[in-house]
Order: sequence, then C-alpha cells, then structure tokens
Amino acid sequence: MLDANLKTQLQAYLQKVTQPFEIVASLDDSDKSRELLGLLEDIVGLTDKIALKTDGSDARRPSFSLNRPGADIGVSFAGIPLGHEFTSLVLALLQVGGHPSKLDAETIAQIQSIEGRFEFETYFSLSCQNCPDVVQALNLMAVLNPNIRNVSIDGALFQDEVERRQVMAVPSIYLNGEVFASGRMEVKEILAKIDSGSAAREAEKLSAKDSFDVLVVGGGPAGAAAAIYAARKGIRTGVAAERFGGQVLDTMAIENFISVQETEGPKLARALEEHVRQYEVDIMNLQRASALIPAQAAGELHEVKFDSGASLKAKTLILATGARWREMNVPGEQQYRGRGVAYCPHCDGPLFKGKRVAVIGGGNSGVEAAIDLAGIVAHVTLIEFDDKLRADAVLQNKLNSLGNVNVIKSALTTEVKGDGQKVTGLVYQDRTTDALHEVALEGIFVQIGLLPNSDWLKGAIELSARGEIIVDSRGETSVPGIFAAGDVTTVPYKQIVIAVGEGAKASLSAFDNLIRSA
Repeated sequence: MLDANLKTQLQAYLQKVTQPFEIVASLDDSDKSRELLGLLEDIVGLTDKIALKTDGSDARRPSFSLNRPGADIGVSFAGIPLGHEFTSLVLALLQVGGHPSKLDAETIAQIQSIEGRFEFETYFSLSCQNCPDVVQALNLMAVLNPNIRNVSIDGALFQDEVERRQVMAVPSIYLNGEVFASGRMEVKEILAKIDSGSAAREAEKLSAKDSFDVLVVGGGPAGAAAAIYAARKGIRTGVAAERFGGQVLDTMAIENFISVQETEGPKLARALEEHVRQYEVDIMNLQRASALIPAQAAGELHEVKFDSGASLKAKTLILATGARWREMNVPGEQQYRGRGVAYCPHCDGPLFKGKRVAVIGGGNSGVEAAIDLAGIVAHVTLIEFDDKLRADAVLQNKLNSLGNVNVIKSALTTEVKGDGQKVTGLVYQDRTTDALHEVALEGIFVQIGLLPNSDWLKGAIELSARGEIIVDSRGETSVPGIFAAGDVTTVPYKQIVIAVGEGAKASLSAFDNLIRSA
C-alpha cells in the first residue's frame, strides 16, 4: 500500500509513539475495505507500539478508530485518509500514542476544561487543502478531552450519506447531528464557537496590549514580508490576521514563485508563518478588521478595531488584507452557496463525481478548474462573459482536447436555479442575441476573479473605484503613517511574488516614516 520511501519516513515518525494503542477497523468485502486493510497492516508493521484489530462494529465501512487502553479517546476515520489527509492520519497516530502537540499550554488547558458532549462529524475530500486543518484540530481536541469525539468522513466514498445530508462543500462539520460549520477552521475558531466566553476573553487580552511601532493587518504574503522586514529593524511589530496565509491557503498549485519550482498554497502559508515566527513578532490570528481610526494629529496613534471587539494601536500601520473570491451577485447564488454553488474546485470537486457542473469564468483559474473537474464529473460547461477565453494558450489547448467539456462564450449568468435544497441548473443570457438559456446541472464553480478586502476602510482612507487602496510608489496611502501592500492595493498584477515585494517595500517605508517622525 505504502511505497518504500513513505514507509521509511513513517517509521521514523512512529518512533515518537510512547504509549501503546490499537487500531480497530470496521470492514466489509469491498475493494476499499481491502485497500484500507492494506494501509493499516503497513502501519502496524512499522512499530510494535500499535496493534490492529478487525472486529470493529462501526456502521460506516470501511472505517477505523484509534483506541488507547485506559483512555477514552474519540478519534476515527471513515474512509482511507491518503492524499492531503495522510498528514492528519500521521498526527493522529502520534497524538493518540502520547506524543505532545505543539499547541500552547493555555489553549490545551482550555480544551481540557470543556464540559458537555461534543460528537463531531467532519466531511472531507482527499483533494481538499482546507480540510486537514479542521480534521487535525478536532482530532487533537478529541485526544485532549474525552467529552469531544470526531469522525472524519471521506465524502467521495460515502456518497449516499453525503446525498442524504446534502453535503456539497468540504470541509463540512456536524456537531451532535446538526450542521456546525463549513470551511477552514483552526482550534481557536472551534473553541470560540463551543466555549462562548473565549472570544470575549481574547478580545480583552488583545486590547490591553501596548501600542506597536508597526502593526501589520493581514497575514498573507504581503503581510508576512512586511512583518519580517519590520522585525529585523528591531522595532515592536505585530500582525493581526483573519487567517495567516490569506488567499494562498486556497491555492492548490504554485509554480511561479521564484526559486521554488513547485509548491502548494497551504505548504507555502506554513513556511511564511514559520519564517515570521523566527523573529519577535506578536502574531494575533483569527482577527477580522472592522474599522480604522487614523491618528488625528502628529504624535497620536492609529487604531484598528476588530469584529471580536478587540482594539489595537500603532504608530504606523501596514494594511495587507488581500482579496477574496468575486461573486456573481445573481439571484440564487447566496441561497445555494455550499449547496451546489462553490468557489474551490479542488476542495469540493470530488463531491460532484459523476454529475454535471458549470465553471463560470474563462481566465486561467476558470480553465484550470474546468480541466481538473473534467477528470471527476460527468460533464463540464464553461461559461465566459467575453467573446474569447482569457486563459493561457497551453491551458486552452488542454481544455479543447477534453471530450466532456463544452465552452459557451459571450454569456452572462443571470440566475442560479434550485429546488429549495440544492442547485438544479443556471440561466444565462446570450450577449449577442439577448436570448435566455437554461442549463440543467448539479454544481456551479465560480472563478471570476477577486475583490479587495477593503470594505472596512471606506471613509478612512482613499480607495479606487474598484475598492482598492490607493498607494504611491512607496506604498503609502492617503493618510500619513499608514501604508498598504498586496492584492488589496492598486498595484497591478495580483501575484504572490509581487505581494511579497510590496510588503517589504511598505515595511521599509514605514520604518523610514518612524525615523523621520521620531
């Protein structure tokens, strides 16, 4: 099941297991059960600390749980956790086997103190780069607190269950049988939802912090570069981010970041955060900015308020809040978001296996999505507003070679259709004839570009007609002492490598401003 190199690596990790435990598998006579059994036999063959039993009674088959004698641990997987979830499996093996996590002591204590009963079910797909964060967070919580249990379910393998529950996006989390959340979540986000007082306590703690010399708002490539350059100057630096990594976390393949031939978004995001943590930077994650109050006079501090209720002050600011997926803004889109309308083909594509889908947008992202989906779904309809595709020629050539894809150009999507529970089709207008046409399908993947995350800045600094922060050649905004970088600004070409450079430039400009105003 596992190749020789992977076995060697896994065996080295399993040496960290200090407390014996057992894997209990629930199997049937299916090919997938045989495949899972092969994986589990490979694992137990690498260490004498793990035993395998095949007499499990779980109704989901194939599945398995991790049980440590003398401990009540609720960690299980329904499916075969390979792909992006192989790391989740390895971490679960180590943590159930007694290897400590890297979570801070305060958060561990908070998890261990939670009372009640929390039965989580997490639906994932093996190609989803957002899912492992959720699976790993819930598994760790289940290891630390016997009141918390989590079963991670491969939605592509348990299609009947996915259909019954109308799961059309991953990760999707159920708690005690009810919908809990969807999308990427970290431990502290989950805690904030099940421990009602945690968000207020965290906000109070942040608001009590001393002011910063440089406060970076946003944790994507621009924000990370800005923080590193500021910290290297020896000044008090903070980063407040809704999620560290930003839009990069939703990017699958990255092949144009100079000196790195190929990587994946989540991997690059982790590298960015690890680099920032090499310096004395105060990282404040899960903080969504809600308002900017610029300094009113020389010597005063700028203030940023957050949705959590926290407030931070600084001598200079670097705004690097990035961008988000642009929506179609047509009837039915919001009603069926997560129920057929999706924005991440890598994450949610496997849930539409054998079905008909549309991709909205003919740029690189849209054409890449159509190519990827064509290998999973029954049929792809790509809809482009313009009279020609805008994707690179090599991508268009690949698209045109696929037999289960058709392209409709000069088309404006006007409505998402559904039956009240899920998407059933879409309506588009032919821009050459104004005629309306309906396409029957089960999924719609929107790939029409980005919108700057700048709504919270309206009225505080100057924005362009597109909502981008207007910056000069030094990255300074219309307000002295406030700088901006990355996809949220008017700087053209929204690329990771450009965002990194702009973040560094804004940071150097902020430092120069501090020196001149001291």
